[in-house]
Amino acid sequence: MFSLAGKAHRSVPLLAATLALALCFRADAQAKQDEVTPEVQRLYAEAHQASQSGDSATAIERYRSIIKLAPHLAAAYNNLGGLYFDEHDYAHAAEVLKRGLELNPNMPTAAAILGMSYVQLGEDDKAEPLLRKALKANPKDDKVEMMLTRMLINDKKLEEAARHLNDYLARNARDQQAWYLLGKTYLQLSEESLKKINEIDPDSVVAHEIAGEIDESMHNYDLALVEYKKAVDMAPDKPGTHMHMGDAYWYIGKWQSAQTEFRAELKNDPYNCMAHWKLANAILEANDSNDEALSEANSAIERCPSLMQARVDRARALVRLGRQPDALPDLLMAEKDSPTEPSIHFLLANVYRFQGKSAEAQKEMQTYGRLQREASAAVAGQASDSSAIKNAAH
Repeated sequence: MFSLAGKAHRSVPLLAATLALALCFRADAQAKQDEVTPEVQRLYAEAHQASQSGDSATAIERYRSIIKLAPHLAAAYNNLGGLYFDEHDYAHAAEVLKRGLELNPNMPTAAAILGMSYVQLGEDDKAEPLLRKALKANPKDDKVEMMLTRMLINDKKLEEAARHLNDYLARNARDQQAWYLLGKTYLQLSEESLKKINEIDPDSVVAHEIAGEIDESMHNYDLALVEYKKAVDMAPDKPGTHMHMGDAYWYIGKWQSAQTEFRAELKNDPYNCMAHWKLANAILEANDSNDEALSEANSAIERCPSLMQARVDRARALVRLGRQPDALPDLLMAEKDSPTEPSIHFLLANVYRFQGKSAEAQKEMQTYGRLQREASAAVAGQASDSSAIKNAAH
């Protein structure tokens, strides 16, 4: 008894399965067992040795000889097909793998390689069912899942492609190319949604808001503001229109304009805790009235007690007003929720210093400094990753 495993099973992750002849022959008729002759055994040993040493040409020649002597040996077709695939000879790979699967349909590895061979040959209609079958047999097969996903993207089956990409990224969270493909897929879905909305009414409030959100997601804030302004002009009293405008101004640091929009939003939606918080934040960033900022932060927390950003900004306002002890409960709660946020530790240092707790203040400042350095390093790393993703996209 011997195992038919070739080079392809080592170089391609999804081909790791080893097919034993005994298992293969259980699927064949008993009369075929006499095909495993000493000569076939010798040829396999030579094919295996050649494959191990990287001599694909010899390994391929030996497997072809095995198939002539043992034409019903499905595992030999599987291994030969894998070798052809590794050598980028996809036409021959497809030919022998198809024959092997006719002999023994229960070979997921062969189905996977055949499906990938068809992809390389541009025969996606033949490839898709085979890749689906292979992925069903092994749902964690990264190579098959990514090849199927690329096919789905090309076929505009974007929702299914996004599901596969999310599954893949759950296992491979640092695969930048996959993240790029997921972002591209979501962007195409957004564009398709906008197209449908535009088909209904291209000059509707919803159409302009969604167009603005797409621009904003790509950090094209000037274009986003143009779209949001159209929505505001069409429906100035509709909740949400001013919020979009305010958010865009807030992201680019135009604090006075952001305040104007958040105040307008609160006239339409007085209980919008996000608008209350962002108004408080914009006031603080603009160094305007600390009392008004405190009032808006209070309103935000009253409606959304778990909104920690509002608690941090309420603490900021209290510190500026000289009410450091009153700021401590919010800061301790925020620190527990977000211990790596540098600004919380900076404010805690201020409070402890005011209370005469020098050791605690010094410790918080050290933590603040460390977190700031880590944040700076992370930003630099993200910039590097972004560059790598752009290069991969090209």
